[in-house]
Amino acid sequence: MSIRLVRDEMRVLQQRTRMPFRYGIATMTEFPLLFLNLTFDLGRGIGSGVSSDLLPPKWFTKVAERDPVEEIDEMVGVIERAIQMAYDVSADSPFEFWEQLYRRQEAERESSGLAPLLVHFGTSLVERALIDAFARFHAIPFHRMLASNGLGIQLGRLHGELEGMLPSELLPSRPLERVYVRHTIGLGDPLEAGMIPPAERVDDGLPQALADCIRAYGLKHFKVKISGELAVDLPRLEALSGLLDDGVGEEGRFSLDGNEQFLSWGSFYEYWMALCVEPWFERFWSRLLFVEQPLHRQVALTEAVDGMGDWGGFRPELVIDESDGDMEALPRALALGYQGTSHKNCKGVFKGIANRCLIEKRNRTGDRPRYRMSGEDLCNQGPVSLLQDLAVMSSLGIESVERNGHHYCRGMAAHHRDAQRDVKRHHLDLYTLDPSGLLTLRIEGGQVRLQSVNDSPFGVGFALDTKPIPSVSSWRASRG
Repeated sequence: MSIRLVRDEMRVLQQRTRMPFRYGIATMTEFPLLFLNLTFDLGRGIGSGVSSDLLPPKWFTKVAERDPVEEIDEMVGVIERAIQMAYDVSADSPFEFWEQLYRRQEAERESSGLAPLLVHFGTSLVERALIDAFARFHAIPFHRMLASNGLGIQLGRLHGELEGMLPSELLPSRPLERVYVRHTIGLGDPLEAGMIPPAERVDDGLPQALADCIRAYGLKHFKVKISGELAVDLPRLEALSGLLDDGVGEEGRFSLDGNEQFLSWGSFYEYWMALCVEPWFERFWSRLLFVEQPLHRQVALTEAVDGMGDWGGFRPELVIDESDGDMEALPRALALGYQGTSHKNCKGVFKGIANRCLIEKRNRTGDRPRYRMSGEDLCNQGPVSLLQDLAVMSSLGIESVERNGHHYCRGMAAHHRDAQRDVKRHHLDLYTLDPSGLLTLRIEGGQVRLQSVNDSPFGVGFALDTKPIPSVSSWRASRG
């Protein structure tokens, strides 16, 4: 079998958020949602697959002064370059195809000076479309391909200590049937309905304030964005702690997202210790899962953070996210004292599988599990990106997954009726219809059900590759 790319097509759908989403240095009110349709000669026949993601300014580079439009153009260029390079790849397995493309992209990145997360965003979109095409051609769900190693994964080529091991030896034997939705609480999000100015109220039948979301969805897990400024964060975290006491009770759990707001280990230490002396902190601490990427990527994996210490027992579990730009990042982070990393498909599916396997292997060698992989989000949207991401999370056994696309966008209202029809036919365990006919994510008891995702080739249970990509304006003519 020799896999080669023979055709590509990109389309884009411009979407607006139903309310602003403030994350770190950026506030999102609209975004382009990209769809990539790739056709491959798989050696035994032709197969097509689709991948999708939004193009989020300020996440891949976090440079405040850059024009967001310039950043989007740069993302498009990166994706175009990944596709161009993919035409020169010939491989005997999906893993080998991805690895060749990854290594070529990495070599070019070192000379271009582009951020690794940005460069491999393009790699990951090609990778996801290939996995979708391969799974669809062979009619095998993603989790079964992992169990049989049908994708040809060679873990030792990514982490040497996994040499000779198979994913099935380290990953769960069955995919998760449900995952907790870790609901994002953005820096500008209101906690109570009374906090929303009349001009900013959204009247679309969906909850807006956090308290209303808790009641509507039965939320249990949360991801709280912090600004790094105590004057702003202290009263907000105290109010949030009280709200979780009243609305969620003992089941409530949350993570904190540092959004790279701290430029030194000392500044984060001082911030954290200021939290620890607050009278409400003990209750807060008992619910905390971990803190994600508090330090800017420029310093997060340098010797400056070596020897983190336990801070008198008050040091939280720390995971990297934006620093996880290449295959060396996770081993480096664990050596420095972090407890793990995050997974999101935009950082790479095969990379995430290898990292999850490395964490599991190391956890088996100690007296108790020491490391974790969290599930994070890039405002994933259906009908492709969200479902493919959940397919991977389920197979990796990640039980608490940040989801925010359903909150900041009005379900699938922006998508073509054909896409909505197909989701209704194939995924009404994951989605639901409200009384007005709006197709939205089905969240019950704070969880989403994944049976249809797990049963589908790569999360998506219908063949987008056989029809026009949903409700998009043409962006570039197809090639190949």
